[in-house]
Amino acid sequence: MKKQYAFLVDTELCIGCFTCAMACRNYYHQVEGVVWRQVYPLSEEIYPHRERAFLSLSCNHCENPECLNVCPVNAYTKREEDGVVVHHQEKCIGCGNCIRSCPYGAPKYNPEEKRAEKCSLCHERLDADLKPACVQACPTKALQLIDLATKQQTNQIQYPAGYPKMERLNPSTRFILPKMPKMVRR
Repeated sequence: MKKQYAFLVDTELCIGCFTCAMACRNYYHQVEGVVWRQVYPLSEEIYPHRERAFLSLSCNHCENPECLNVCPVNAYTKREEDGVVVHHQEKCIGCGNCIRSCPYGAPKYNPEEKRAEKCSLCHERLDADLKPACVQACPTKALQLIDLATKQQTNQIQYPAGYPKMERLNPSTRFILPKMPKMVRR
């Protein structure tokens, strides 16, 4: 398997502090209303326990990215060296094909630029041997950068409940889901 960088989201460690989302926003100075990383609380229907659990999500940097496949002007590339899906905003014509086609909602429309944009896994930071801004900022290490070619997948679940199962795209984000609390018998 070729190198494929991925986000590992450990819901056991995530405290829902939004530091990862703020680091991304601060690093890229996104305009109001454009958010590349979201932190979602797991709903009680999915995780019906008093302790809360969260998912920190952005672009999945899919093995077969739909955004790349539907772009009429080749504004997306997938880097050979690490599998990162990069959006080249200067090529984008703002047609919205990528936004409509991504089942994960990763590409966002920037109304000021009149073009799409999305997480690029901080590829320029990776090239400088730095971690993505969101990963570096996480105070609990709940968000990590892993290489799927070398990371053993034990105890990691690719699709948590409610997450779109798109095996054809093969999203690279991996999850460690919260352990269910033990019930106390009286």
